[in-house]
Amino acid sequence: MKLKLIVSLFFIALAFTHANSQNTAQDATCKKRFVGSTLFVLANLNTADNNAPDYAQLNLGYRITPKNVVSVEVKTWKYAWCLGIPYGKSFEATEEKYPGYIRSFGVALVYQRFWWKGAYAAVHAMNSLQKFVGEDNKKIQNGYQLFMTYRLGYHFQLFKNRFFIEPSVAFTNWPINTNVPDSFAQIDKKWRKYFLFEPGLHFGFKF
Repeated sequence: MKLKLIVSLFFIALAFTHANSQNTAQDATCKKRFVGSTLFVLANLNTADNNAPDYAQLNLGYRITPKNVVSVEVKTWKYAWCLGIPYGKSFEATEEKYPGYIRSFGVALVYQRFWWKGAYAAVHAMNSLQKFVGEDNKKIQNGYQLFMTYRLGYHFQLFKNRFFIEPSVAFTNWPINTNVPDSFAQIDKKWRKYFLFEPGLHFGFKF
């Protein structure tokens, strides 16, 4: 269900923004600041299988030059499966579920580089507090995770350059993951410590 929702949102965004792709990122230099989030907050509506991620994200950014942008992302969500499980039959399979879930609270620093019209590459480095919760809904312990995202995408301008949307695809990995309970670690060690081709759908308002 979650995978279908992600894919559907991704292609809807591409169709919606196709007609607005004539402007370049450099046209937006008169509006250096922006605030935004991600359309994946709509995944919170996925209550059919009691697996809503309770996802929230706020982005605050500043365009230093026509090609260089820095921003801060503040986000929180919960998940009950290892982040390294690839798309396929094991993705969110019942037998791969954690004995509980993880609630993550993170702050990411982002550098975004435009290299051709609206096309860009970005690096996100997120420091995240991990709260491990058992099946009895009681906290087990806290941990720390460094979560890295390497993203390729395109910046589409909308509504006379006031709004934008950025479909993207990303490679993620988590080189540091500390103080993980053994019951969670036993599942993690079965899977890789990276994820390929994660879709992204950021949007925002420029001012």
